[in-house]
Order: sequence, then structure tokens, then C-alpha cells
Amino acid sequence: MKKLLLGDEAIALGAIHAGLSGVYAYPGTPSTEITEFIQGNEIARERGLHSRWCTNEKTAMEAALGMSFMGKRALVCMKHVGLNVCADPFVNSGMTGVNGGVVVLVADDPSMHSSQDEQDSRFYGKFAMIPTLEPSSQQEAFDMMEFAFDYSEKQCLPVLMRVTTRMAHSRAVVMVKDEARKENEKNYDAAAANWVLLPANARRRNDKVTAQQAQLEEDAAEGKWNNLSGLTGKKAPLGIIASGIAYNYVQEAGVELPILKVSQYPLPKRLVRELLDSCEKVMVVEEGQPFIEEQVRGVFESQNILGRLTGELPRTGELTPDCVAEALGIPAHRAEIPSLVAARPPQLCQGCGHRDVYTALNEVLKEYENPRVFGDIGCYTLGFLPPYKAIHSCVDMGASITMAKGASDAGQWPAVAIIGDSTFTHSGMTGLLDAVNENADITVIISDNLTTAMTGGQDSAGTNKFEAICRGLGVSEEHLHVVVPLPKNMPEITQIIRNEINYHGVSVIIPRRECIQTFKRHAKEKKQ
Repeated sequence: MKKLLLGDEAIALGAIHAGLSGVYAYPGTPSTEITEFIQGNEIARERGLHSRWCTNEKTAMEAALGMSFMGKRALVCMKHVGLNVCADPFVNSGMTGVNGGVVVLVADDPSMHSSQDEQDSRFYGKFAMIPTLEPSSQQEAFDMMEFAFDYSEKQCLPVLMRVTTRMAHSRAVVMVKDEARKENEKNYDAAAANWVLLPANARRRNDKVTAQQAQLEEDAAEGKWNNLSGLTGKKAPLGIIASGIAYNYVQEAGVELPILKVSQYPLPKRLVRELLDSCEKVMVVEEGQPFIEEQVRGVFESQNILGRLTGELPRTGELTPDCVAEALGIPAHRAEIPSLVAARPPQLCQGCGHRDVYTALNEVLKEYENPRVFGDIGCYTLGFLPPYKAIHSCVDMGASITMAKGASDAGQWPAVAIIGDSTFTHSGMTGLLDAVNENADITVIISDNLTTAMTGGQDSAGTNKFEAICRGLGVSEEHLHVVVPLPKNMPEITQIIRNEINYHGVSVIIPRRECIQTFKRHAKEKKQ
């Protein structure tokens, strides 16, 4: 049957049809819709597939390994910076191997539409010696899932699948099988000698996984996902290596040139050599960093490699059909942007509780000389923009508390951390424990809107648990406050903030009011 699917939806449905038993994820654009699709899918509900959100990407990866240990198939989903969070279990999963198949789906975000950097996750696959797939269409995204799980179990390795924003969030017609494969039966085949990474076991596994690389590369060269086409027997002036969504841009350009499509890694060097021998120059067209381009230059020591490093394609940001066409010498057809269209910067929603938190905080901090407010990842990061201009840093999830502590260690006062509820449980709790253990002179504001708002209102792992968590971490009851961020409560809130800044130790303030968007959604559901 035919379905019109987002790339994320094609991945999710492909995983279900491949016999998935559980998806483990933390919401992060552009990967969020994968788990949401599985949560709403009829087959997944009938089978009782696991689809609850995890506290962070590390716990997601580890839980997926636990499911694999018992012989079942697990999918782990995250955005690219989430792979940093789960790097420890991800890299070590190459050493343990798998029992049931494991696919780690990572959605990269070139041009940083909603991210802190342009990280290219393919480097992680190479670093961890794990086979990597990169679909070039929604149909491939669907079809690759079955292959990925089968290949994971065949090679006893996890498989990394990398997509980018345009692939994740664009739609296309996908041919879908009528029936989904049954789930794996639970088994006890996992060998403890592989999964207990004592040095003796790890050295043995390292030798085995390293020895597998030649076979993984040959599989990439022989398999159906990579193909070399357009060779005529004569030397062509230009050949192309294209991967992922960038392959579509080359196709749109309509050039008749030799082309190597790369969708499975390790890089198939035999096919690359065949292309290089058949062309005077080769242009590498890939989304993200020059991952293929650098390898081709390094392995083949050729000066006739064009791409991002040589300026034919932009060094940063997303590729577009226009810039690829121009690089290939074809006139682009750029649409003119009307001069009347004004830029509209993002802003906190009208009625958002974060607005009242920043209003109160700014009011109090006017009384102090050189206050510093350390922010975090979430909707409230918009507090950096006018009219609030309230935060001075935002580095990564959970950094607010530990940066405030470090600033306090350097002699800064006041040092304030502001962090959201979901981010606090994701990676802020350990920072608070460090602060408590040293009785750091910081004030922590956990702005609790009862959801993971920035990615669409998913469940937040710590809802209704924050006071207990803070007490358990050692925060004094006397310096733990819950307030309701509303204009009418401004005198109370400002006084509490003032008191806690003047207290020279760890204090926590929890402004709690439901996200205005989920409040509207819940109100609408009650009327139905």
C-alpha cells in the first residue's frame, strides 16, 4: 500500500514492520516524530511495544542494550547532540555487540535550525567501528530499517542510521508492506563474556570488531544501498560522490555524469577508486561536514577532489538544490524573497510562565552589581532575547547549574542558574549534587511548566517529583521554594528570589505553571 510519510514516520513504520519490540528516546528536533508515531501506531499499541520517553539519551541507549541482551529488537532515537550524551554506552556497544538487533537513529541538524552546532554523526559511527546507514529518500528510510535490524543481528553489532533535518521533516509517498514481521522471541543467547567489559574481554572483542571492518566495507561495496552508475568506458571530465539527501539535489540538477551514491558505510573504497579512475575530477556532495571528502582525499591522495573544502560547495550550513546546481555549472532558479517579508524572531508564547519568571528575576537583579545568570536548553533560552535579555550563557543540557557553581567558585556573586523541568532531570541533577556537596553560593531556578515544551509537549520525567528530588540531593527544606509565576504573585516571587540570593549557600526555587500550549490542548480535550 502507499502512504504519504515524513522521513521520521517512514523510519518509525519501517522499524515496526521490522519486528521492533521497543523504542527508547528523549525528544529532540528533528527526531521527535519517530517516537510519537510509534506511540500512536495501531500495530505498536496492539503489540504493547515499549514507547515511553526516557530521561535522557544515555538511559535510552542503555535500556535498548538491555532489550537487545534479551534477544529483542530495539530502536534508539535522538538528535545529534543527544549522541554526545549517550556516547559512553554507544561506543561501548560496539565492544559488547548485540543479541537482538539495535538501530541507533540520529537526526543531524545542518544550519542549526534548533541546535547548538552542526555536528555530523557519521564520525561517531567510524569512531565506534559501527556500520552506518544514510537513506537518500523516505522510501529508503522505510526499507533500510528491516535491513538495519537484520544486518545488526548478522554482524552482532549495533547499526547507526543518520538522517538530516530535510529528510526527517519532508514528506513523500512510500510503498509499505501489508504485514509487519513478528517480534523476536526472548532468548538467553547473550554471552556474558562479551557483555562484561573487563579488560581481558574488551581486548578480545576489540580485536574481533577491528577484524570485522574489512567485511563491513566489502558489504557496503557489494550491497544494494551503494551504487556506481554512469560509467561509459571513457574518461569523464567530472564524476560525483553523493550521499543522503544531497543525492536528491544532484538528481534534481539533471546532470548526466558518473555518480557514486553512498548510503552505507564504511566508505566503499573500491567503488571510490573505480570512480576516480574513470574521471578527471570528482565532486563530493554531502550534507553536513566533509566526512566523505576528507576520507577520499586522505586515502587516495588526489588533488582532483572538489566539494566543501575547496569552495565549490558552502563549508557550513545546509546544502540546497540551487547551490548544488551552481556547483555543477547549472543556472539555479532562486525564488526572490519579497522585501515586505520581515524577519520574525522566535519569542516566548503569550501567557507563558517563563515570562513571569524572567520579569521577577530581572526586577531583583537590578539591585546587584554584575549579576550573572546561566541558562540552559529549552523554551526559556529565549530569555536571552529582548525584551528580557536575562541570561548570559547556554552551552548544553544541564550546564546551567554546574556553570553557576564554577562561576561561584571563581568568586562571582550573585550566580543564578535557570533550568527547565525536563532538562533538570535530563542532566541537571548531578550538577545540583555537586553544588550541594560544596554548599556552593548559587541560586537555582527550576522553571517547571509540567512538560517538555520545546519539542511539542511530551511527558517530563520529573513531573511532581522535583521537591522530593531536591530534598534527596540534600537541598535544605528552608531554602527550597515552590511559587506560581503569575503577575499577581510578583511581590512574593521577587522577595523569595531576593532572600535566596542573599543566602550564601545552595537554594532552589521552583516556579510551577503549566505550559500555555499544553494547557490549551488539555482544555480542548476536556470539552470533547
